[in-house]
Amino acid sequence: MNAELLLMFTLNCDRAYLFAHPERELTPDEESPYEVALAERSRGVPAQYITGHQEFWGMDLIVSPAVLIPRPETEHVIETVLELHAAGAGHQASEKLRIVDVGTGSGCIALALAKDLPDAEVHATDISPAALEVARANAARHQLAHRVQFHQTDLVEGLPGEFDFVVSNPPYVGDSEEDTVQLEVRKFEPRNAVFAGPRGTEVIARLILKAHTVLHPGGRLVMEISGTIAEEVRKLLQGWQNVQIRPDLQTIPRVVIAQKATT
Repeated sequence: MNAELLLMFTLNCDRAYLFAHPERELTPDEESPYEVALAERSRGVPAQYITGHQEFWGMDLIVSPAVLIPRPETEHVIETVLELHAAGAGHQASEKLRIVDVGTGSGCIALALAKDLPDAEVHATDISPAALEVARANAARHQLAHRVQFHQTDLVEGLPGEFDFVVSNPPYVGDSEEDTVQLEVRKFEPRNAVFAGPRGTEVIARLILKAHTVLHPGGRLVMEISGTIAEEVRKLLQGWQNVQIRPDLQTIPRVVIAQKATT
């Protein structure tokens, strides 16, 4: 599959073209970049960093080693926000829907929500200027640059007003779990987007406190987590209402929802 993906990248074609032309031979000009791409992949570089692309929520996103590669599991976060919004949860009917994606990376969550909620005001934060450069590029190529306001800041520091949703795929792997993480993730993806500290909940603990200050009463915090920290996250959310932990398709705890008290 990786070889096929890299071949599509080299030839700038789709899978249908490859299947329709099995006799096609590479020219010398094509052979060289293909061999370079294969060599990069053989040393563990993720195929997405070689091609510079990853699909997420039906969008072709630019990715680079400055950002975490968007994964299908994160689409559960989008589904959860859309479901909550459709049910009228967390939104003050008299006000415009306001959402902030914390630690936006490639911009995948913010852009997916901006795409599916055209009337929402969407903000996205990241502490990394290199990540924000990628996110802005993705917003521009999907004609969503006017829909998302990007902020270089730590978590939600300095953001204006109150929000209906604080959404995030924060780092949630503990240093002690490093050996369980795929080698190519440990070696090539940005460490501060994967590992949170010794326990894995360090960033989430800070985000829970900060989210509480920017959500309006009744607003929702929606975060991606892993099964290893699910119960610890539940404890950190003491004092919040309607706390839920939802599994992904493999029944692994994946998305946590919590509501700021209304009184």
